[in-house]
Amino acid sequence: MADVVLITGASEGIGRATAFTFARGGYRLALAARTAETLKQTAIDLEQSLNAEVLAVPTDVTQPEQVQNLVERTLERYGRIDCLINNAGICMSGPFLQTTPEHWQALMAVNFWGYLHTIRAVLPDMLKRKKGQIINVGSIGGKMPLPQMSAYCASKYAVSGLTEALRLELQPQGIQVIGVHPGIVSSNFLKRAIFLDEVRPASSPDSQAQTSGGKAREQMQQALESFWVSQPEEVAEAIWDAARQSKSEVVVGMAQWAVGAYTLFPGWVGSLLQNVPR
Repeated sequence: MADVVLITGASEGIGRATAFTFARGGYRLALAARTAETLKQTAIDLEQSLNAEVLAVPTDVTQPEQVQNLVERTLERYGRIDCLINNAGICMSGPFLQTTPEHWQALMAVNFWGYLHTIRAVLPDMLKRKKGQIINVGSIGGKMPLPQMSAYCASKYAVSGLTEALRLELQPQGIQVIGVHPGIVSSNFLKRAIFLDEVRPASSPDSQAQTSGGKAREQMQQALESFWVSQPEEVAEAIWDAARQSKSEVVVGMAQWAVGAYTLFPGWVGSLLQNVPR
């Protein structure tokens, strides 16, 4: 019987591409996302184009009871979960002093607690069977610091730490824990990203420095057009390869060069990042 994969953030971008990749590999799918309409369309597309078996459950991963419902419905439908792919996430950019505790709480609720809720929900069944994979989609921002992204990096460093600690704990019990870290990905995540320079009050001393669309958003858009940006399908293939080969960690595409350089020369790379125009 075909293996079962549960993917969060599955309706768009990396999550959608990953669903198609695993469907082509013969997996049965359980898909979760917050927006019911786009999730339903993804399920329809998978069923019609690949004849995939799909369970789509609208889920807000910040709500543990919704996550528990997702896992229970998946187990009722398929009997087991062989692979969990934690992918739901949001991005935030802006100077540290413009962030508020509420900003940090909202970001951590999705990027960290959302992962924690799903892991806690799927783990009892995996431990009972002494078999399973947990793949946490992190970020280059969880392997090296990025300017103007303190909250985002904190959330992704937390995911990296969780992934590495759980790997040590769960590997002897037959559970593989894998980290996959993309760099900038060309997807529609910009529409969900938070750019704090867009919400400064008009009386802000530096408000005149803003463009109509927000300087940070424009800079991110320019970065998305650069040659070293990954496509969602490239990240999906990296996730698939990590799952099939039981890799511990993968940094995707050109991001591996940036992470490698920072690991070897943190002071030099840090000084370059400090001088990035803002």
